[in-house]
Amino acid sequence: MNTQSYDVVLVGGGVMGCATAYYLLKTDPQLRVAIIEKDPTYKTSSTVLSDGNIRVQFNLRENIEISLYGLKTLQQFSEDMAVDDNQPDVNFRQQGNLFLVDAADEAEARQGMALQQALGGDVIWIESDAIPAHFPGCEPPPHIVGATLGRQDGSLDPWAVLTAFKRKAVALGARYIPATVSALLVEGGRMVGVRLADGQQILAGNVVSTAGAWVAPLLQTARVSIPVQPVRRQVFIIETPLQSAQLIPSLFLPSGLYLIHEHGGRFMCGKSFADDPVGIDFHWDRRVFYDRLWPELVEYGPAFNRLKVVGGWAGLYAVNTLDGNAILGEWPEITGLYLANGFSGHGFQQCFAVGRYLSECILGLPFSLDLTIFSPKRILENRPVGESRKRLI
Repeated sequence: MNTQSYDVVLVGGGVMGCATAYYLLKTDPQLRVAIIEKDPTYKTSSTVLSDGNIRVQFNLRENIEISLYGLKTLQQFSEDMAVDDNQPDVNFRQQGNLFLVDAADEAEARQGMALQQALGGDVIWIESDAIPAHFPGCEPPPHIVGATLGRQDGSLDPWAVLTAFKRKAVALGARYIPATVSALLVEGGRMVGVRLADGQQILAGNVVSTAGAWVAPLLQTARVSIPVQPVRRQVFIIETPLQSAQLIPSLFLPSGLYLIHEHGGRFMCGKSFADDPVGIDFHWDRRVFYDRLWPELVEYGPAFNRLKVVGGWAGLYAVNTLDGNAILGEWPEITGLYLANGFSGHGFQQCFAVGRYLSECILGLPFSLDLTIFSPKRILENRPVGESRKRLI
């Protein structure tokens, strides 16, 4: 059995792995890069099962800057990802995100909005009586004091983004290997490669963990423990009487329940709960919508009294139980082991800046955007980086 050798191996071929491979090879075309993906069909990939939303509306400076870079990248993404004459269409729609704000969270929302604006985000305050003008049919209850509207925010096709990064990375020279990594190989505190399930070893001095919800057992093979667990989340497609020929902003309630307009009266709807099942579980149950989401939704307008669930799915969040934010960079105790884990449901929208940042970490380059606040070192130090009580959706 021949032993293969690379400069960088990415364990996980979702959007984070493929984006990182692209940025590595864009910077240094001579690199030998391998992307290892256990399921090239992506049937259970968190990337593909993502809602595909991107927003400026975070409260932490670095998360805001990550989104602003992503939005900038999307302006010419199709051209940058072209392979020969094939340009991908990621169906990027900037319909805006409308976050409803109750009295308890108004001060935090306004503070976050001020920072977003200061960094260049196009975010405005909407008075409560003006909310129906932006989201027809929504009649906010009295405890809603207003809303923030991110006019740059929007939605795009996760599958199209993933395949665009994958095809471009391969065109630049990346090797895409359909296989399961059974163990990380460490010698003397340094990465030396990975072992596949069939026993084959692939050598590399730099290994990047982009394994998403499956990361914990992978890292345990190198005696690395991070507070990330797979949590099931459900998405429902609903048909409502709210017919609109034009896309309307995505609606986010203070509880975290959200509606993303698809077309006509059809919306994507979801909400994370504290008791969502932990584990690799893709069971989808429409009763969750009727029992737990619908009663809340009808409080926001009579148009939600009559609707039906027409589809949906279940996917996995890789939840960082320490602080809900990404774990990015080199693991302090093992040279050459890089992590991009624990995004807690907002990873897809961050792939652009994170892929670039990881490539700069690996290549020892100055950071275009300094994301060291998310360093894995904080895990060892038990030093959480807080974002907000409401915006990590």
